[in-house]
Amino acid sequence: MGDPGRETVSLAVDDGVATITIDRPDRHNALDLAAIHGLRRAADAVRDDETVHVVVLRGVGGRAFSTGVDLDVARSERILEDGAAALRFTATIRDTLLAIETLPVPTVAAIDGFALAGGLELALACDLAVCTDRSRLGDQHAAYDLVPGAGGSQRLPRRIGTQRALELLLTGRHLDGPEAERIGLVVRSVPAEALGRALSEITDRLRATSRAALVTMKAMVTEGSELRQRDALEHERLLSQEYFVGRGDAVAGLAAFAARERPTASPGPDLRP
Repeated sequence: MGDPGRETVSLAVDDGVATITIDRPDRHNALDLAAIHGLRRAADAVRDDETVHVVVLRGVGGRAFSTGVDLDVARSERILEDGAAALRFTATIRDTLLAIETLPVPTVAAIDGFALAGGLELALACDLAVCTDRSRLGDQHAAYDLVPGAGGSQRLPRRIGTQRALELLLTGRHLDGPEAERIGLVVRSVPAEALGRALSEITDRLRATSRAALVTMKAMVTEGSELRQRDALEHERLLSQEYFVGRGDAVAGLAAFAARERPTASPGPDLRP
């Protein structure tokens, strides 16, 4: 399982971009307990950092984003032979992914290589995903007579539609990067050498945007998607009203729009918890 004293998840914040990195390349960035807890700590730290406009989640090594639960951990925690232990372990992962999914700012999964099973579930907890064309994405739970337990069965159909999600979940088929882009599982698939540039195109725009605007728009979309359309429209109206009344960001944005100029981003106070 590697060196238990080595930190396997790191967090770096630079000019509005927080990068959370899983550093277990020898294990295809599979998730052991240290990595799962490290991801949770990083998410909690980002949540409280008002300088952060966007979070990027990545794996080290160029071979895998993450291949899910580390089999050595599964054996040591008796997950493979004890249903109750499996449920407890899955709950820990599920809570960590929910902490990532509910971050107030946009999150981007940077996928290079395998994103399988729990690794795919981790990517699905992010708002956006960019991958390389050599990546392989899929869920192989059914191949071992298992079922997802960390959100994959719910987030995948919301991302790509029920029929496509069922086909992938039931067959365990892997997608390459171009197909993942074609069906909407990722927003872009690029050659490996272009991944950094593709990420920068996204993060540069987001870190130049008011944090409060990003937080509000993410809340509009993610919270509204769980409501009936009539209720979602009212939700948008309330958040829009809250944003525009007495906010310098909104006033500056309107002035910049009138002048056909790009506004200067202001982090400002959060409007959402």
